[in-house]
Amino acid sequence: MFAFTKMYLLASLISGFIMLQSFFNGGLKFHGNEQAISQRTSYTIFGEHDAEFSDHFDIAFSLSLSSVEEIGYILRIKTGVNNRIFNLFYDSQGDHIVFKFNEEGKTNLIVANMDKDQLFDQQWFDMKLSFDLIGDSITLTIDNKPFTTNNQHLQDTYHPDILFGKSDHIIDVPAFSIKNLSILGKETYHFPLYENEGSIVHDINGNAYGNVINPDWLKNYAYYWKHLASFKSATVAGANYDPNKEEIYYYNQDSLWSYNVRSGITRTVVFDQKCPVELILGTNFIDSVQNKLYTYEVYYDFPYQGPTVASLDLDTYQWTEESYQQLPTQLHHHGSSIDHSSSQYSIFGGFGNMKYSKNFFSFDLKNKEWKLTEGFTGDVITPRYFSSVGYQAENNNLHILGGMGNESGDQSVGRKYYYDLYQVDMDTKHVTKRWEIPWENDNVVPVRGMVILNDSSLYTLCYPEHFSESFLHLYRFSLTDGSYEILGDSIPIRSDKITTNANLYVDKGLNNLYAVVQEFEDDISSDLKIYSLAFPAITRAELSDFPAKRHSNTPLLILLLGVGAIALGLFLYKKLKSTSPEAAKNPEEEAVEKIHVPTTAHTVPTNSIHLFGNFMVRDTKGRDITYMFSTQLKQVFCLILHYSLSEDGITSQHLSNLLWPDKPADKVKNSRGVTINNLRKTLGELNGIELVHEKGHYKIILHEEAYCDYARCLQLIAAHKMDELRDEFAGIVSRGKFLYLLDDPLFDLFKEEAETKLEPALILEMEKSFTSESYTTTISLAEALFNIDPLNETALVHQVKAMLKLNMIEDSKLAYRTFAIEYKHATGKDFHRSYQSIIS
Repeated sequence: MFAFTKMYLLASLISGFIMLQSFFNGGLKFHGNEQAISQRTSYTIFGEHDAEFSDHFDIAFSLSLSSVEEIGYILRIKTGVNNRIFNLFYDSQGDHIVFKFNEEGKTNLIVANMDKDQLFDQQWFDMKLSFDLIGDSITLTIDNKPFTTNNQHLQDTYHPDILFGKSDHIIDVPAFSIKNLSILGKETYHFPLYENEGSIVHDINGNAYGNVINPDWLKNYAYYWKHLASFKSATVAGANYDPNKEEIYYYNQDSLWSYNVRSGITRTVVFDQKCPVELILGTNFIDSVQNKLYTYEVYYDFPYQGPTVASLDLDTYQWTEESYQQLPTQLHHHGSSIDHSSSQYSIFGGFGNMKYSKNFFSFDLKNKEWKLTEGFTGDVITPRYFSSVGYQAENNNLHILGGMGNESGDQSVGRKYYYDLYQVDMDTKHVTKRWEIPWENDNVVPVRGMVILNDSSLYTLCYPEHFSESFLHLYRFSLTDGSYEILGDSIPIRSDKITTNANLYVDKGLNNLYAVVQEFEDDISSDLKIYSLAFPAITRAELSDFPAKRHSNTPLLILLLGVGAIALGLFLYKKLKSTSPEAAKNPEEEAVEKIHVPTTAHTVPTNSIHLFGNFMVRDTKGRDITYMFSTQLKQVFCLILHYSLSEDGITSQHLSNLLWPDKPADKVKNSRGVTINNLRKTLGELNGIELVHEKGHYKIILHEEAYCDYARCLQLIAAHKMDELRDEFAGIVSRGKFLYLLDDPLFDLFKEEAETKLEPALILEMEKSFTSESYTTTISLAEALFNIDPLNETALVHQVKAMLKLNMIEDSKLAYRTFAIEYKHATGKDFHRSYQSIIS
């Protein structure tokens, strides 16, 4: 009875977790032919774990293809019987996509032709390989379309090795992604691929199974904004997003740049005739029905006789003058929306002539004129600007969020930040105040647009506009009560000029959010930066909350799904398990018996700065505040730290010459002063770290309570007590390459000095750890050594031998092959040592 109940409850938990996949952005991205061979991704599902299947088994997963013109192998299945290997080959170099299921080295078993546009438009589609071991058939199902091969003389029982991506000599790999991976048989394995770091893959219970080389975890794309493209205009420009064409437009009076978010292709169009509207702010909107971009200026503070509204045909790129009408005043940072059904473009609020506005104006696309919209009833919206406006076409409602202003509308009275939401029925002109919430953090304003995908939440970007160097954060607000969460990391924005703006868009087909940030330097020239974030986005806590160990109470499932059945199932399962004879064995011990995967733990202390791997900073409470370090603050901090550890700091002149070599002296002084002040303020989030200026030198002083992994690393090397501290040393250096992703030449000297100090210590401690039989540490130190010297033979020998000591036979072979491939890629010659000569 207990066994049946346990299986039922476990199945319920698995079903609940599978339902969660529609909400989560788990998955694994494979780097393929676009990368060097050594950088391509390889995933072994079971690793050293032995999985047995009798009668039948299925391999099911969701697949996303990254590029239209690709070719290569998706997966291989080693059966271990008669050296029989199957593989799945993908070819999209034609009008159709072709999947070929092969018996490797022998014949094509299945050739499946699929519609290319259909699969790419879906982004994700389901794949399944079904092995009927009794009926001797194999079925490949693609997007619910089955293809079968019979008479395959299959064994009744298999212990398959299942590998995705690069495998052995199979190095032709397309760029693709997988998620929702399951191996289904009498025993079922579910791999949610919900990791965000590391190379170990866990099943749904948190047990370690397989491993990945060169992983790119999709979960990170739901937290870290990805910079896609940048553009620059020397004259006033505007920007917008066309959801039909999936293109972001950036235009001035002479040209239009377009960036396609699906393909990444950038195009530039030079207009035959320049835009007839003289651009002051570059405000605009897109009429997706007529495929036109409208640019408009509501007001000119100088005599102007030209058109104020013009439309650009996005097929012919010809401009048409639409209106010469001006509104009574300028309206900086007004909110806006378009109702395609009535051809009405509406704007609300704004600031101009020392006044905040509470008015609604609408532009009729058919009559080509502006009108003041009057007759509103219900709650009163106070004058404001910097409001975020969202439109729901299904009920013709506007939502107006926050902003700043005051009841009188007079700027001289002072401004108030609003944290409220109004719903405006544009049919009845009735205004309803949905909520107003207290605000205890730094004051922020939202960007112009919001995203509303259902009737429960809205999404927008908010930032403290009163700081020169600020950061945008994505907020999710409840439409019902205003409760909110901050999702993802931050986007830097320099907000000195009132013309600087940002906006948020969504692509429902690609499940991506796009942030478009336009920064003005002098109210004329501007930079445009485009960022993407996978949707649904996640919080910092959700980034690293899975996988949990098998004995945890899985709070993630309970909190996020909110399904009582799952919580009850967990409770009953544990209760039954604790009273059963099986409960005598500790779940952790049971997991260790199943698989032993060596890892080096990366404990992240509070009040710390980390330079190995991704740059990371934790404050005194352990919160990740890396987002507070803009690119320039990282540069300044690392430069000053470098010279503080090796000399007495860096002179003001040297720092200026490195960071601002082309700026005039007066501007350099101002930039340096602002940057140093911002760095001091940011470092104020930590204890025991000082930025001082003494005798013309800037210097970082680290006191005992402050932790910097690189400074600690130097202490360990200098202490000459590595027999006691070797594991700590390995834990630091195995976090990743020093100053990883900081590729600016500014850091070349710092990296060179660090590697010069690290390399001899790594070699020595790697050899000592092997002698003392600390094989896990040996592997970690070898990997760290490869970060400095990818062709270090000593590291290879110790890595392979340590893996063999841990019975990681396949891993050792893969490590050797990876090294040999990298060696040939770098030198043009075959590696002179065989695998057998190393292990003998």
